[in-house]
Amino acid sequence: MDEAARAIAFDANEMLEEARTNAGLSNFGSNSFREPLEALVRTYDANHTTLKGRKKAYRRVIGLLATRLRIEEALRVHPEIKQRPVRSPMVLTGMPRSGTSALFNLLGADPDARPLLLWETQFPDPVEGLEPGAKDPRHAAIEAYYEQSRETNPEFTKIHFASADTPEECVLLHAFTLNGVHHGTEVMLEPYASWYRDQDLGEMYSYYKILLQMLDWQRPGERWLLKAPAHMWAIDKLIDTFPDVSVVWSHRNPLACTASICSMTHLLMEDQVDMPKEVLGPIVMDFYATSLERGLAVRDQSDPARFIDVNHDDFVGDSLGTVGRIYEHFGLPIGDDAAASLKAHIEANPKGRHGKHEYNLDDWGLTADDVAKRFEPYVERFEIEMG
Repeated sequence: MDEAARAIAFDANEMLEEARTNAGLSNFGSNSFREPLEALVRTYDANHTTLKGRKKAYRRVIGLLATRLRIEEALRVHPEIKQRPVRSPMVLTGMPRSGTSALFNLLGADPDARPLLLWETQFPDPVEGLEPGAKDPRHAAIEAYYEQSRETNPEFTKIHFASADTPEECVLLHAFTLNGVHHGTEVMLEPYASWYRDQDLGEMYSYYKILLQMLDWQRPGERWLLKAPAHMWAIDKLIDTFPDVSVVWSHRNPLACTASICSMTHLLMEDQVDMPKEVLGPIVMDFYATSLERGLAVRDQSDPARFIDVNHDDFVGDSLGTVGRIYEHFGLPIGDDAAASLKAHIEANPKGRHGKHEYNLDDWGLTADDVAKRFEPYVERFEIEMG
């Protein structure tokens, strides 16, 4: 590591003070965020060896902390936020790269759905004094940032198209507890990787609910629509937090899922963390296989009626039919407006619209036999074609 990179020090106490100065506030709320903060900054310090990587990680932590301060201030000024109901949310989970994003975007086209949008995951706190219905001034900055990102990193756009108003994963809200999967890279790095697997995520889900209440207070919706493969780590906490939650579980050949998520994780780490692909691959596979095992174990102890399974290939072959099956299972109507919106979304978003993502399992130090063996019980249980 060169001297310029080394000069960026990840000292939690100093970072807390910088966040206080930036936000002009001092109350972080519950102290439960301190342990994950310590684990996170130790991990960034140990693994982010480039100047660019250290700067980006440092700014990210300061940003999370400053936003948390603004969240707590909003809760102080508007205590009614915590009284707001989050009724019957629908949550998508399953193996990453199993079609959850495409399904999430399609379900979000229903006018009765209230998907979590990307820009909201960056700024869940309200702007005081903003007139009802007025555009949040921070929205334009987020849109400009992602427009530039799509130009500078077209390969990542092929994997995951992002704009200010696209539905986005809950993990970006979880991060305001300094806990969670974050970008999906932190959980591949020590010491955070080992620390995370031992956590009770109940506090994280409690805060996550408050953030959804805060967003609903600002921009109400009929039915929250949420998504993250990371929910598999804590299906029990998800149910405890939202007793009327419905869960859509997506499935796909783990050979394709594993190769694709390895590629995505590598692109997120690129220029920040020096980890050979052949080292990263087995770590990624084990992380997601373990999350799947934990999630299914909890599911087996839960009411089966709150779950429905969706096969990736079935969804690709008949998207509207898949949505119809989901709605029928959970007793939801599809009115004429919803049907028209869903059809329009499908027509406007053909598969591969943003380019084809190329990936090869061999690049990641894994063989088809490695993956087949690790996921064998899962493949058998859901009768997944491995061809």
